[in-house]
Amino acid sequence: MENRIPRPEHPKPQFQRHNWQNLNGSWNFAFDDQNQGEKNKWYQNKKLEKEIIVPFTFETEASGIADRSEHNYIWYQRSFKAEAESEQKVILNFGAVDYLTKVWINGSFIGSHTGGYDSFSFDISDFVNYQEKNKIVVKVEDSRSKTQPRGKQTYKKDNFLCWYTRTTGIWQTVWLEFMDQKLQFENIKITPDIDQKEVELEYTFEAADFKTGEYKLLTEIKFEGELINKFEFEINKKNHKYKVNLDDHNQIKLWLPEQPDLYDLEMTVYKDKEVVDQVNSYFGMRKISIEKDKILLNNQPLYQKLILDQGYWPESLMTPPSDQALKKDVELIKKMGFNGARKHQKIEDDRFYYWADKLGLLVWAEIGSTYEYNDQAVENFSNQWLKVVKELYNHPSIITWVPFNESWGIEDVAKNIKQQNFTESIYYLTKSIDPQRPIIANDGWEHTISDIITFHDYVESTDKLRETYLENIDKLLQNKRVFNDQEYINGGKFIMADNYQYQGQPIIFSEFGGIAFQNKKGWGYGEQVETKEELSQRIIQLLKIIKNADYFKGYCYTQLTDVEQEKNGLLDENREFKLDLEKIIELNQIVD
Repeated sequence: MENRIPRPEHPKPQFQRHNWQNLNGSWNFAFDDQNQGEKNKWYQNKKLEKEIIVPFTFETEASGIADRSEHNYIWYQRSFKAEAESEQKVILNFGAVDYLTKVWINGSFIGSHTGGYDSFSFDISDFVNYQEKNKIVVKVEDSRSKTQPRGKQTYKKDNFLCWYTRTTGIWQTVWLEFMDQKLQFENIKITPDIDQKEVELEYTFEAADFKTGEYKLLTEIKFEGELINKFEFEINKKNHKYKVNLDDHNQIKLWLPEQPDLYDLEMTVYKDKEVVDQVNSYFGMRKISIEKDKILLNNQPLYQKLILDQGYWPESLMTPPSDQALKKDVELIKKMGFNGARKHQKIEDDRFYYWADKLGLLVWAEIGSTYEYNDQAVENFSNQWLKVVKELYNHPSIITWVPFNESWGIEDVAKNIKQQNFTESIYYLTKSIDPQRPIIANDGWEHTISDIITFHDYVESTDKLRETYLENIDKLLQNKRVFNDQEYINGGKFIMADNYQYQGQPIIFSEFGGIAFQNKKGWGYGEQVETKEELSQRIIQLLKIIKNADYFKGYCYTQLTDVEQEKNGLLDENREFKLDLEKIIELNQIVD
């Protein structure tokens, strides 16, 4: 197997430590279908016979294995020499692993983690040999459990409808970080306030003992290389919070899709005037807010032209094959005339949000759903959601949180008080961390508490669409029957759950379209089309109706690319256009 390091770029551009080491590449690997590895102490001296390219999962071609069958217990193993000084702390980081992870260093158990979407880390300093090679062993456990937040990963034996191949194991970058033994700079939370022309910076540190005068942190804020502000403080407690005015000498630069200006943050930890840690970050001065039935970006009305983005690639499934592949997707979305993406049922690789920040793409952040409701599912979901909201908080591109979609995992939310309470608890939990961004508690229908009301409808009849959304919108929003033969769409779904009423929130048509060509082996929504002209005309007709309803503040077209058996993208799996680019641009200009 070729000895290479895929995904060599730093995985966390908003907390990019200078001293780090990438552990992607060739690892030893083994299936453990009988789950005997721990009993037989594989973490000690067992030689794993297969090879795999991390961070690609064994289901993918990019991993070198390409086994699509189900294996719920797998092992990884590799050696490494830490590129650290003996006095430095060594932190082992995982971008994301699906689903339960256990880690050993040199035969000693380090810890475990549950969840498939969030980053996690372990301090391995006490177990590392600084002069020689070390052995890391990782066991991952996965299942088809519906209580796991799994999104579009099939919970059946095979793929079906819009559920795809499972992702098992390490699917994002693995890396080491090195820092001072006594003090760890853990996190920075960045909150812009464009009205006050200031940014709040909240720093988090970890130390056994915060000694007066021992450590200081210098923060420099720059814009296009020019120093805007700098300040220094003594690190004497776990949390430090500062508000920094950015308008002392220059007018603040706002982050907008058409001009995504970003400020750079350079943070340096000193001990007795010696640099012991350096971290780079960035932020955007952006405000998202709601006034009555309008969504405002930087206090100006915002019309959202979104595309549904599943985040799958044919050779690597959920793992982006390269940083350039992520950048290309963002560039293609913008070139087509969309100003945003609804990242569907997936918390994406952090580099996606970086490119969205840098290139100016609005993003709805949506986690993968569970598919049944019980106490275990509530616990799994709540823990995972809390972590990803905190992890993604600083990205200016993210303007909306979407914890639930189409009542998946909360199938009885229309009438069930417990499930309604669950959605409210997630709503308020999110607001306690991030009071600024709007939250769509259940995207598509059966809304409970929600800052935006959204519709999903793949009806292909323009007459039916017009009758529903132009002629009967008041009935729809009041949960009255629109037609005698059905309550609403998709087997009788109402817009609002019982005990909830529409209260004048903004409305967005957040799923429609999904049209496929007849000559594609796969499926799309509604009747398939034969020609490019037929496809473009169908989309034009749908968009005109949505535009004529002036209460819609945006739309989201399904979808960006084909994914496995679902063949309804504007692009195919390899990002080749099905319609001419100029025609797609023209479609989006209908709503201008």
